[in-house]
Amino acid sequence: MEAQSQGRLNQLFTPADTFNKARFWALNGTAAVGYSGAVYGLSQIWYAQFEQSSFHFFNDMGEWKDMDKAGHLFTAYFETKWATQAYRWTGVENKKAIWLGGMVGTLFQSTIEVMDGFSAKWGFSLGDFAFNTAGSALYMGQEFTWGEQRILLKYSAHLVDHPDLTVAHSDGTRYPLRQRVDELYGTSFPELILKDYNGVTVWVSGNIHAFLPEDKKGRFPPWLNVAVGYGAENMYGGFANEWEDEAGRTFILPSNDLEPVRQFYLAPDIDFTKIKTRHKSLKFFFSLLNVLKMPSPALELNSKGKLKFHPFYF
Repeated sequence: MEAQSQGRLNQLFTPADTFNKARFWALNGTAAVGYSGAVYGLSQIWYAQFEQSSFHFFNDMGEWKDMDKAGHLFTAYFETKWATQAYRWTGVENKKAIWLGGMVGTLFQSTIEVMDGFSAKWGFSLGDFAFNTAGSALYMGQEFTWGEQRILLKYSAHLVDHPDLTVAHSDGTRYPLRQRVDELYGTSFPELILKDYNGVTVWVSGNIHAFLPEDKKGRFPPWLNVAVGYGAENMYGGFANEWEDEAGRTFILPSNDLEPVRQFYLAPDIDFTKIKTRHKSLKFFFSLLNVLKMPSPALELNSKGKLKFHPFYF
């Protein structure tokens, strides 16, 4: 009985060999409900808190040292990837599944941009739209060209030890930097790992074996990647380290204390999906693990020209 249950479960998660109408419409129905719920939730829980306006554009290139743009690239890539895999599960022909996955990724991300466009605080960002498009195109282009993902996007993050500083206003009011961090990035572990741009790195991880000619592939294991990462630090404001309190007083963090910088990394990595295993549960685990960059030694070069070696970086 247990073996039969396991067999049915394996069959359920195995992509259909031919078009499965029931799976296709079940997937579309689930996606439609999820999309509608997400849009309604965002409009009521988030956007309703802020003043609305007529549709307008907003140039936010350079804000947060473009860490949010790296996030848009990463998110659109994985939305497209997972949507494509979902349509393959329904038995849709491969090329159609890729196009459908790209449409889903574009729709989800573009909807947020349009909602931003009606918010007085933000606006429709052409920069965000461009990086959303690039993320979807990176996945789709590789599938159409190679039939596999030789270049992966990955994520890593660590908790940041923010300095214990207090910023003073000319009227004597003092504003602890820790309070600013809590307001911007939150206080819980999940919030800090996902929202604190100062500790986030987005990686482009390329598979060495896949790009070598056939006679040289044996020199490197098929799971070995080399990754280039992008991050930033010392950011406590969007374009500059200054902010206002509820009374409208502006606080400015002296640049000689903590100047925002861009960071570029070089490190080895692992493509876990290239590790051979017959266990489907382990394959699934490896596919999830592949979202994250493997902790490893890394070489860092920042925008001030400083070179630093990290024995262990995540």
